[in-house]
Amino acid sequence: MPLDPLFAERLHAHRRYLIDQALGDLKGRLSWMRRPAKTAAAPSAAAASAGAPSESSAPASAPAASAPTAQSPPRTPSPREARARHRRAAIAWDRTELRTVGTPGPDIPTTEHVVPVTGYPDVLVRIYRPDAQGLIPACLTLYGGAFRIGGIDYPTTDAAARRRAAASGVAIVSVDYALAPEHRYPTQVEQVYAAFDWMIRNADELGIDAERVGVAGTSAGGCLAAALTLMNRDRAGHPIRLQILEVPVVDLTGRHIDLAPTRAVGIPSILALREMWSVRRTYLGRTSRAREPYASPLLAGGHAGLPPALILTAEYDPLRGEGAAYAAALRAAGVEASAVRYLGVTHDIPIFTGALAAARRWEAEVVGALRTLHGAQQSSLQQHQSQRHAAEMTS
Repeated sequence: MPLDPLFAERLHAHRRYLIDQALGDLKGRLSWMRRPAKTAAAPSAAAASAGAPSESSAPASAPAASAPTAQSPPRTPSPREARARHRRAAIAWDRTELRTVGTPGPDIPTTEHVVPVTGYPDVLVRIYRPDAQGLIPACLTLYGGAFRIGGIDYPTTDAAARRRAAASGVAIVSVDYALAPEHRYPTQVEQVYAAFDWMIRNADELGIDAERVGVAGTSAGGCLAAALTLMNRDRAGHPIRLQILEVPVVDLTGRHIDLAPTRAVGIPSILALREMWSVRRTYLGRTSRAREPYASPLLAGGHAGLPPALILTAEYDPLRGEGAAYAAALRAAGVEASAVRYLGVTHDIPIFTGALAAARRWEAEVVGALRTLHGAQQSSLQQHQSQRHAAEMTS
């Protein structure tokens, strides 16, 4: 199906972003290669002719770096400064997205808790509780952002948690896991598992029914959600009735990347691969760790005993093959799994609920899956599939 017209202008901007990133990286490498070696004894000819002090002639109390001259090049931001600037731009962009193409969330009660994580930084958890009495189902949710941007305070993330909690009657437990490269794998997986274990062990105090819980994640958050189900199976074995994975990445080795969607919209494969390699390197540090099952859940030695899964993918997303492959791996292990591909849309479809019918249908599908956590008889996936079939028959 052709790409929805809504994404055409955005696609142009995304192509320009990828090209600018690649050119900037190339310029940086060339600049580093051409940089002349510095010596303390001899200032450069340009500096000498301008009367500028060399490093060796600067007073000890005033380093040369603190007194730039007219000939000095502009200071290059440090990696930390560049990341901070990028994240500020990302949250500003996200705020605009919510206002222009998203849907605000209702004002519902929230509570925040700091969960200790043995051997890793503590993690903040925010619980969105719908208007309901007694113990209610809960779903631990994990935002996307390529492991290096995002957070529970991002406007579209917060709004989605509010909407979905109110519409489903399920408590949404949002985890503010640490970002890379300041914190690399497996920090995020350990934080997510600690938050889930804490939620289960404190369920009564939190007003949560520990027998009716699910996990969900989007993009990088989908990777962490899938890893959580594996880690939970391998450790505590708490009951999880459902996992919802939206446009998930589940294989960081890149073997299941599908470049056909990027070629179809005019993005050169090398640019798409460059971005994906950058994400992997930033998150993992050592790319050899991509083969570990908690980094790439698709590569786990076995998937038996995992919770039923609903996996949603987008036609114009290079991650679409990963979602389909993960559903196949789950089914091969005897796990109920449903994989649904939305046509004509891109990776960021979940945020477009205010502008695109397909995004509203996507959200309705997620909410429908969450509502199955209220049931007690059928399995979560069976109920959801029945509801989806009924909706298709009446549409």
